[in-house]
Amino acid sequence: MTSSETNRDGTPAWELLLPAASAPARTRGRSLQAALREAVRTGRLAPGTRLPSSRDLAADLGVSRGLVTEAYEQLTAEGYLRSGRGAGTWVGGAVRAAPPRARDLAPRSPGARADFVPGTPDLSLFPRAAWAAAQRTVLAELPHQDLGYPDPRGLPQLRTALAELLARRRGVVADPERIVVVSGVAQATTLLGFALHARGLRTVGVEDPGSPQHDALYASAGVTTVPLPLDGDGIVVGALRDSDVRAVVTTPSHQFPTGIAYSARRRTELLDWARSVDGLVLEDDYDGDFRYDRAPVGALQGLDPEHVAYTGSVSKSLAPGLRLGWLMVPEALAGEVVERKRTMDLGHPTLDQALFARFVERGDYDRQLRRCQRAYRERRDALVAALQEHFPGAQVAGIAAGLHVIVRLPERYGPLERFLDRVTAAGVAVRGLADYTHRHVETGDVQLVLGYAHQPPARIREGIRLMAQATAV
Repeated sequence: MTSSETNRDGTPAWELLLPAASAPARTRGRSLQAALREAVRTGRLAPGTRLPSSRDLAADLGVSRGLVTEAYEQLTAEGYLRSGRGAGTWVGGAVRAAPPRARDLAPRSPGARADFVPGTPDLSLFPRAAWAAAQRTVLAELPHQDLGYPDPRGLPQLRTALAELLARRRGVVADPERIVVVSGVAQATTLLGFALHARGLRTVGVEDPGSPQHDALYASAGVTTVPLPLDGDGIVVGALRDSDVRAVVTTPSHQFPTGIAYSARRRTELLDWARSVDGLVLEDDYDGDFRYDRAPVGALQGLDPEHVAYTGSVSKSLAPGLRLGWLMVPEALAGEVVERKRTMDLGHPTLDQALFARFVERGDYDRQLRRCQRAYRERRDALVAALQEHFPGAQVAGIAAGLHVIVRLPERYGPLERFLDRVTAAGVAVRGLADYTHRHVETGDVQLVLGYAHQPPARIREGIRLMAQATAV
C-alpha cells in the first residue's frame, strides 16, 4: 500500500474496514460499503486519497475481490469515490467532512470561583434514589396502552395528582380537566401566546423589571411585550390601564427579580382590571413553594380562576432538565390551548408523566420540597450574614422567599459597571438588577440580584469575601 493510500492520521485505509470484513457473510457487503462511506464522510479518508486496488484490498481484508469491487462501484455511483480506466480509485472531492462531534449548547456555569447568577437550584439535591424507585415501579405497572399517544392535556392520573397538590399547597382552584401538562413554564408561555394571538391580541404586558425570556417567547407566537412599571405593592395598575393591553404576565407571590409579594390591595386591583376589560392575568408561580419565614402566599388564580391562567414547574424543586410543568387555563381558553398543545408535540412523554404522578401520590414530592426548603433557608441565612460582615450598610430585600435576594450596596461601591468589572476579574459571577429591566436607566447605584440556592454555605461565604476584597474602598 502506498503512502497515498492512508488516511489523515496515517492509518492504512484498509484498517478502517476490518470490523466490516468480520461481519456475518450475509451482511458483509453492506457493512463494507457503510464503513467505507462513513470513513469518507467523516474525513478519515480525505479527498484525493488513493484507495488500494480491489485485488489488494480484498487480500488485506480476507474477503472476495467481488465484494470490494461491488463496494467501489456503489460508492462511485453515489459520488463518494471516483475512478478512471487504468487510473485507480480515489476519494472524491464532493463530500465535505462532517463535524467530528456534536456540540453541547446547553447553558453552563462560567467556571467562576463563586457563582451568584440567579435561576438555578442545587441539582445535587435531586432525589435520585426515590426517583429511580418510582421509575422501576412505573415501568413494571404501566399499562401497555399508556405508551401510545397520550391525551394532549396529560395523563389523567397526573392531572388528578396535580389538582390535589396545587389546591393543597398553593390554594389554586384546580380542575383536572383544565390542567395541561407542559414542557416547563416556557412552553406554557408560548401556548398562551398562541391562544392570545388567535383571539386577535398582539400585545401582552410584562413586569419591568422582570424575566428577560418573555420577549422572545411571546415574539415566537407573534405577540409583542409591553413593559409595565412596579412599585412596592406590585405592578402599577394605572400604567396597566393606560397601556391598552388585555393580558399581563405577573409573578405575584414572589416577583422576579425584586422579590416583593403583591399586596392584597394590588391583587384586588389587578383582578378588577382583568374583569373590566375581559382580560387575562398570566400567573407564573415559579418558586411559590419556597417561603421561609411565614406561610406561602396563596396563588392569585384562587381568587378568580376565569381571569387568571396559572403555571408552574419542577424546575426549581427537582431539576429544569426534566422539562415538566403545568398550566391551569380558564375554561374559555382551554380548547384553544389544548389543540395548540396537540399540534405542537402530540402530548408530553407518558413515562415521565406516570413517574411524576407516582412521585406526587406517594408523598415523595412533598418530602423533596421540605428538603429543599431546609437547605435553601440555610443558604439564604449564610448569604445575609456574609453581606452584613463584608458589606456594612448593605440593604438586602426579597429574603422571605425564593432562591435569590436583591442587594443595594452603599454609594461608595459604585458605579455599577466598575463594581461588576472588579468582581468578574476576581472570579465571581454576578448580575446587576439593571440586567432585568426593559428601560435603560443610567444609575450609579450598585443593585445586585444574588442567587444562592445552587451553592453550599461555605462557597457563598467565600464568594462574598472575594467580592468585598475585589471592591474594597
